[in-house]
Amino acid sequence: MVKVLFVCMGNICRSPTAQGVFEHLVEQSGLNSHIEIDSAGTHAYHVGEPPDKRAQATALNRGVDLSSQRARRVQVGDFEYYDYVLAMDNDNLTNLIAICPAGMARKVELFLGYSTHFDNEEVPDPYYGASTGFERVLDMVESASEGLLAEIRRQHLKEPLLK
Repeated sequence: MVKVLFVCMGNICRSPTAQGVFEHLVEQSGLNSHIEIDSAGTHAYHVGEPPDKRAQATALNRGVDLSSQRARRVQVGDFEYYDYVLAMDNDNLTNLIAICPAGMARKVELFLGYSTHFDNEEVPDPYYGASTGFERVLDMVESASEGLLAEIRRQHLKEPLLK
């Protein structure tokens, strides 16, 4: 089982969107039993809350339901448990590295690095902007999710499991 954790600041916009999109992609690929997916925030601002309504609406317009997710904060044990700890931006990457146990930093990286369509390093926080920001985030997340799944297939899954 390959385990993936998506991380942003509050776990109500970018990381739950990434979780939902990646879950959807993994399900469509028939790999649900091989990949475990979750999301968390580096801050505890919204623990227990559902994703932002704008993030939910934007994702649902593309067939991805985020409504069952609830925000949580990253725990030190997450670094041991997850194979990939993927930050949405450099600030959250820095926050993750600061709490990461020794020897686990290799698991922490920027999520958008898996995209083949975006040159940006970061998925921007759409929280304070217009709804177009949520659309842009979804575009970025979809692209990076495709690249991440391809990487997981190459690195972790044997050929007979591929569809």
